[in-house]
Amino acid sequence: MPPRALNTSPRILLAGGSGFIGSALAAEFSTRGYQVVILTRSPRQRGGSIKEVAWDGQRLGEWIQFLDGADAVINLAGQSAQCLYTPENLRLISASRVDSVRAIAAGCEYVKQPPRVWVQASAIGYYGETGGDICDENSPGGGDALAEVCKQWEGAFNAVSTPKTRRVLLRIGFALGNGGGGLPVLARLTKLFLGGRAGHGRQYVSWIHIADLAAMFIAAVEEDKYSGVYNAVAPAADTNAELMRELRHAWRRPWSPPVPAFVVRLGARIMGMEASMILGSCRVAPRRFLADGFRFQFPDLGPALRDLCQNKEK
Repeated sequence: MPPRALNTSPRILLAGGSGFIGSALAAEFSTRGYQVVILTRSPRQRGGSIKEVAWDGQRLGEWIQFLDGADAVINLAGQSAQCLYTPENLRLISASRVDSVRAIAAGCEYVKQPPRVWVQASAIGYYGETGGDICDENSPGGGDALAEVCKQWEGAFNAVSTPKTRRVLLRIGFALGNGGGGLPVLARLTKLFLGGRAGHGRQYVSWIHIADLAAMFIAAVEEDKYSGVYNAVAPAADTNAELMRELRHAWRRPWSPPVPAFVVRLGARIMGMEASMILGSCRVAPRRFLADGFRFQFPDLGPALRDLCQNKEK
């Protein structure tokens, strides 16, 4: 899609926009001529068309003045799920997501002119452990801890009534980018000749290049045909073994021995995260994006990783 004309300055709010995905979206929307307002707990001074404003993710505050008359609000807010799933951590993960949805909903009810569109983030963790079965947007939710969190998250969003605001929910997969997420860790291991598959390697990874993910958010904001739930993943998932092989090719590294599952579990515990993030299998398809004619810049894993590795080297 071509950039918007720069003689207009629509405003977009990014709740939780200071993280990996939010930073990428802020840059893309700013390039397209938007005034970007990032809602964050720790605002800092920014130049140009990007501004950071304080919010606590729970209640109304001065930030609602920027919501009034905004073209769109995107909600990415929520505590990181890369942790051990203790009862307290799960409570905090869920509460941070549900509270942010309710805060934005209250803001939409309060302001005179609510945003034209609300794009809400969710995660493919909604489907739980899928093995080799392919899930689309009509597939039922899973039953594990992360799936339950996603159900509560989406339930809060679905309970909102916003008659003047179009709503889109994106279930985001494993986002590949140099600015954060899991790829920098995998790339570092690969460059150290430790890029072997994890466990048996047959678990599926439903990934998405950060450029395509940003384009999905842009499409959801700018094209009225987008409404409801969409899986934000590449057209085909790849196995962990395929992911690590393509990483080795991208970084020009030889074959590496596999990492046994028990070593993965031990390492995950040491790093304070769940081994299921690595050993679990979630095979998801973007049926609705494909049906709506979305064009992927990086539909295949190999070119996606080579693009990111080459950009990292520049």
